[in-house]
Amino acid sequence: MSTSALVLTLFIAWALFLLVLMEGIRSYLVVSGRTKSNEFTPDNANLSPFLQRLARAHANCIESLPIAGGLLLVAMVTSRTGLTDVLAPWLLLARVAQSTTHLVSLSVFAVNTRFFFFAVQLAIAIYWTWALLAR
Repeated sequence: MSTSALVLTLFIAWALFLLVLMEGIRSYLVVSGRTKSNEFTPDNANLSPFLQRLARAHANCIESLPIAGGLLLVAMVTSRTGLTDVLAPWLLLARVAQSTTHLVSLSVFAVNTRFFFFAVQLAIAIYWTWALLAR
């Protein structure tokens, strides 16, 4: 398996982990009688600040998956993973760091840190797009 394929799989696994965590907590809230199953909103607005941040962190992953994942797939199907393999682990690290920072805090420092990790992913995606189109 190429590094690009591994990173794509791990990216999907990270999004799945956040979803399972969110649904696990929601299930606990229903089973414990703290919330009714029909009271959940997509953004968890009626729940704790942590669950609201978790919903947003998961949504951020899903929003960026078509771009990052699509570029990784293009590299794989065109046998050009040499263009993506080097930076793929950095993209994943930035994605996980962005999500984790989102879960931990909404302070100004955390939001700025989260934006930095987003900017890293954006820069990598722009570079990959250019590199895949240029060759």
